[in-house]
Amino acid sequence: MILLPAIDIRDGRAVRLRQGDFEQETVYADDPLEAARSFVRAGARFLHVVDLDGAFDGEPVNLEHVERITRELRVPVELGGGLRSIASIRRALVAGADRVVLGTAAFTDPELLDEALSAFTSRILVGVDVRGGQVSVAGWTRETQMRGEDAIRHMQRRGATRFVYTNVDRDGMLEGPDLEEVWRVSEAVRGRFLYSGGIASLDDLTALRRMRLLNLAGVISGTALYEGRFGVREGQAALD
Repeated sequence: MILLPAIDIRDGRAVRLRQGDFEQETVYADDPLEAARSFVRAGARFLHVVDLDGAFDGEPVNLEHVERITRELRVPVELGGGLRSIASIRRALVAGADRVVLGTAAFTDPELLDEALSAFTSRILVGVDVRGGQVSVAGWTRETQMRGEDAIRHMQRRGATRFVYTNVDRDGMLEGPDLEEVWRVSEAVRGRFLYSGGIASLDDLTALRRMRLLNLAGVISGTALYEGRFGVREGQAALD
C-alpha cells in the first residue's frame, strides 16, 4: 500500500474542506506547488490532487497548477475534479496527470465512462464519494440513491477496475476510518481501490494494514498530514 498526500486546490491555494463543505475551508498553503514540494521532500511516492473549483464548475480550472507540480517535481499525480468530457480528460493528461479520477461523469454519463475506459484503460479511476450512505456527485452537492458498494459493482460491469472510495462524512474530520466500511468496499471491488476519509493517526494506517486487504492499493490523507499528526515517511512505514 502507498500513502497518497492530498492536495485540494481552490482559488489557487491548497485547502481542505470539512465533509466536502465549501463553507468549511482551511487554507494550508497559498501555492499548491509548495504543498506538493513539501510532501515529495518528505518521501511521497504519489500525489492525489483535486481541482475543487473544477468539481463545482464541471470543468477543470486548475490544470496550470497540475502542470507546475508534475513539471518541477516529476512525481506521479492523479487528478480529480471537473473531468466530465473526453476533452477535459485529455487536457488533464497533457498537463501531466498520470491518471484521472472520474466522479460525477461516471454516474451521469455512462457513454463517457465507456469511451474513457476504452481510450485510457488503466489511467482511469472511478471516484465513489459517499455521504450519508449514498453516492454524492456534482462537487458533493447532490446525493444519488445508490450505495457505494452497489455503485462499485455497477461500474465493474461497465469495465471499471480501479476506484477511489471516499467517506465524505469523515473527510477532514480526523475521526478515523470506518473499518467495517473498508471491509465492505473490499468485498465489492474486484480490481484495486484507494481509501480516503477520516485518517487521523499512525494507528489508523496500521489498522488498515492489518486488515490485509489485497485489493486496497493505497490510502489518501490530507488534514492529518497538514496538521502534523504524522509525517509522510512515518505514514508510509505504517502501511509498509
